[in-house]
Amino acid sequence: MAPNRSKARDEDDDSGAPSIPYSEPIGVSRPPEEKEGLLRRFLDLLGPGLITGASDDDPSGIGTYTTAGASLGFATLWTAIVTLPLMSAVQFVCAKVGMVCGKGLAGVLRQHYPRWVLYASVLLLVVANTINAGTDIGAIAASINLIVPVPAVWLVVPVAVAIVALQVWGSYRLIANVFKWLTLTLFAYVGAAFLARPDWGEVLRATFVPHLTFNGKYLLTLVAILGTTISPYLFFWQASEEVEEEISMGRTTEEEREGATDKELKHAALDTNVGMIFCNLVFYFVILASAATLNKTGHTDIQSATDAAKALEPLAGPAAKYLFAVGLIGAGSLAVPVLTGSAAYAVAETFGWKYGLDTKPWEAKQFYAIIAASTLIGTAINFIGINPINALFWTAVINGLLSPPLLILIMLVSNNRKVMGERTNGRLVNTLGWAAAVIMVAAAVGMFLTWNQQ
Repeated sequence: MAPNRSKARDEDDDSGAPSIPYSEPIGVSRPPEEKEGLLRRFLDLLGPGLITGASDDDPSGIGTYTTAGASLGFATLWTAIVTLPLMSAVQFVCAKVGMVCGKGLAGVLRQHYPRWVLYASVLLLVVANTINAGTDIGAIAASINLIVPVPAVWLVVPVAVAIVALQVWGSYRLIANVFKWLTLTLFAYVGAAFLARPDWGEVLRATFVPHLTFNGKYLLTLVAILGTTISPYLFFWQASEEVEEEISMGRTTEEEREGATDKELKHAALDTNVGMIFCNLVFYFVILASAATLNKTGHTDIQSATDAAKALEPLAGPAAKYLFAVGLIGAGSLAVPVLTGSAAYAVAETFGWKYGLDTKPWEAKQFYAIIAASTLIGTAINFIGINPINALFWTAVINGLLSPPLLILIMLVSNNRKVMGERTNGRLVNTLGWAAAVIMVAAAVGMFLTWNQQ
């Protein structure tokens, strides 16, 4: 292990060493140069953290936040403020593990921990991601149905096949470059929230004074919000994409990737913080807009994409359903490859297979087979008669139950000197990371204890 990459190694990256062909993944393609403008240097620093933050506002998240705002009003606005530092710390820890160890989380577990720990964690991840990907695909189909008068159930399989085809024969870069712009339509919730003219005194109180109600409905919603915000796939995806970023810089061997300089870790912290701020800004205003529109007009039980789209009516009027559809299609198309891709990364590292979203299909057959299998198995969820919006909410609840053990494991890994050397967590990161784990466990326990009070 080389926890502190030397200055000489950093300089060697630009030396006359033989070049190894590779294909750069989405994110940072090169370190920023001092001669560039401040804005350009800032944008060049953004990579896996920003993509992770954008993908966190997936259909499951939007569905959950809409349901929370519609059913509970402003009561859960505070969660957007409280979870921001927690998820920023957690994602930074995951990024640091990938950078310091030169491999993804599954690779780290395989090298340093018993096989049962590795298999159990990867199994939890694959189960959570498969369910999440399936419900997100169903949400994309339901969103297309708002635009095209074709039954959503007929669209599920074509959507799934199209996404797998793009991942296998196209490039995730292509998907991200196209659909990340569509996700910007989610900022329409900001305009809708202001145009709905809520009681801003009530909004501010709900934002900065946590409102806790110890009943089943409230705690179930809290678990769902935590689960869709601090999700299992984000942990594994962040670490694996940091490895991909280093490969894109020419560090093609594990030895070259091991270790991280202070400057690199600061860049990773900035990247993850920006990504999480992006995520939570959307998260906050989806709840606010839904509370100010749906809840205030008595629409507290969301049963369809059409119902959910009504939160945007103050901004878009009759076109609200189209704006909602475009945003959800973009969010889902960005998130599904992240979900299935993170599962495939973990399984491939577990068994020592070749992997990478820019690796040719015939070079990483098992990796792409996992992507295809996860997508298609998840797709089957859409044929068991679950309402699409309810499916998104319950997926978030499942994530809320599966995340805590994985989060606890990640905190143990990141504080293990045999794994991290001198790059174990500092006091602040440890406080926030363990707080996230404790809060998620407490919310899950409270949910079960109050289950009959719904």
